[in-house]
Amino acid sequence: MISVSEALDHLFSLTSTLPVEHVPLAQANGRVLAEPVMANRDQPPFAASAMDGYAMIAEEVAPGAEFSVVGEAAAGHAYDGQVNAGQAVRIFTGAPLPAGATRVVIQEDVNRMGDQITLRDNLDQGFHIRPAAGDFAKGDMIQAPRVLRSADIALMAAMNIATVPVTRRPVVAIMATGDELVMPGETPGPDQIIASNSFGLQAMLRDLGAEARLLPIARDTKASLVTAFGLADDVDLVITIGGASVGDHDLVGDVAADLGMDRSFYKIAMRPGKPLMAGRMATGAMMIGLPGNPVSAMVCGHIFVTPVIRAMLGLPASSVPEKTATLAHDISQNGPRQHYMRAHIDGGQITVFDRQDSSLLGILSQANALVVRPPNDDARTTGDILRYIPI
Repeated sequence: MISVSEALDHLFSLTSTLPVEHVPLAQANGRVLAEPVMANRDQPPFAASAMDGYAMIAEEVAPGAEFSVVGEAAAGHAYDGQVNAGQAVRIFTGAPLPAGATRVVIQEDVNRMGDQITLRDNLDQGFHIRPAAGDFAKGDMIQAPRVLRSADIALMAAMNIATVPVTRRPVVAIMATGDELVMPGETPGPDQIIASNSFGLQAMLRDLGAEARLLPIARDTKASLVTAFGLADDVDLVITIGGASVGDHDLVGDVAADLGMDRSFYKIAMRPGKPLMAGRMATGAMMIGLPGNPVSAMVCGHIFVTPVIRAMLGLPASSVPEKTATLAHDISQNGPRQHYMRAHIDGGQITVFDRQDSSLLGILSQANALVVRPPNDDARTTGDILRYIPI
């Protein structure tokens, strides 16, 4: 068996960043920016008023000073003239600052009678001008790679970027295996269960930005597995669920090898999730074989599949980020394998669930964290600081 970190190193050695594609700005949210993009204009493109008020020469501003209003400027409608001594232009937020004006006095500090204004005694001291290029200048860059958020989309729109270079979404085929499985909505036989792992992993993959396909359930025969693998000859990653152990009915590794898979590793010193394999198929696709127990498959999805998808998208090849929290109660010593224990964190304190059996999806659904216990970790007491992975 190899360690979790060694397994990740092997997985990253199998992983390549996918090609770049260009998508409309409206479709770029949540995608990974693959190349830097550059602003095509200044923002704002002109000095603009930050408030509703009156634009005038700053040196003339004083309590009781009087001015003649010679025009008006609004957003999208500049005042074409020059502001001279003793003059003011009525101006609204976002409007270009008129030539000659160097300050905006807010409307609350002005008394107006017709086209004459008088400044009040308690003047606001701000100049209320947004300088040209105060937000960004033409040629400023947004660096890659990065997962684009709504704020990034707004910024690129302001930069007049209409098409965005992003990493192509990984195409992943999910293949559940086993005679005991039926699809949700079907009527299981007395010795069958519902295929849950496929749907949980598909949701996880979609959250990560991948295109995830569910293949038909492959039965525990070589012919059925060969047929299922044949449906995944155009994908970047094949994820199999179950059949990765060494029992008489665990045929995934043998069939994958017959189809040309070059196995990188098999078995990891962790729980849940010891029987896990990876390699590269003859088609060029990467393969990850996950264990069949529901929690094992989902935990391995967090620990191994998530970093692989991120690396395919051009993000840094690294393990999932860990945080720390204070333990809310005593827990016993850990065994010889690294243990990812379902837990719940609230208010900075973490509670580890008593029941950690790898078949219990109900406990996983209640959990929002996986406590990371190193091999042979000593018993821990209330108040100890533990590492965890948010889920």
